[in-house]
Amino acid sequence: MTNTAFARCARVLLTLALTGTLLSGCGYNEFQTKDEASKAAWGEVVNQYQRRADLIPNLVNTVKGYANHEKETLESVTRARAAATSFQITPEVLNNPEAFKKFQQVQGELSGALSRLMVVAEKYPDLKADASFRDLQSQLEGTENRITVARQRYIVTVQEYNVQVRKFPTNLTAMMFGYEVKPSFTVENEKAISTAPTVNFGK
Repeated sequence: MTNTAFARCARVLLTLALTGTLLSGCGYNEFQTKDEASKAAWGEVVNQYQRRADLIPNLVNTVKGYANHEKETLESVTRARAAATSFQITPEVLNNPEAFKKFQQVQGELSGALSRLMVVAEKYPDLKADASFRDLQSQLEGTENRITVARQRYIVTVQEYNVQVRKFPTNLTAMMFGYEVKPSFTVENEKAISTAPTVNFGK
């Protein structure tokens, strides 16, 4: 290698080292870590909501076998499930507060419809004693708990990310690379969608 080529190679390596140091010092790498963590946490929230949605058809069919004339309640659950499953927020559109609010709204409506369905079951002792129903009830209860945990983890990761976006001097990096504050579950919304269906039938 000639002296000129060696000097050029050394300059490139030095430039890369300085760039890496600058990016690391300004919080760029930290943004990558926290952004990915929030996306992963959101993925788990969506996964648990999907798990709940997957249980609903079997639950509705089981209730229908004992309480077919409770049409309005059964149809409201089916409609709410359809709305909830047709509305997905990917990590890429999580920065859209309106889309986030809409997602919370449809999930809250599904929670409300499920609660009414569970109240219906109270009127049918044979349904409450049905093994399939009791199994679905247990799975639904577990899923509601998982949703709560997943939401809490998402809230924590978004909080850490948003602090990074807003505090100085990393807010300058956020502005430079287009990192924006992500929406999270507010207290009001949290209350609306965290009302888990009543799945305790006095067992």
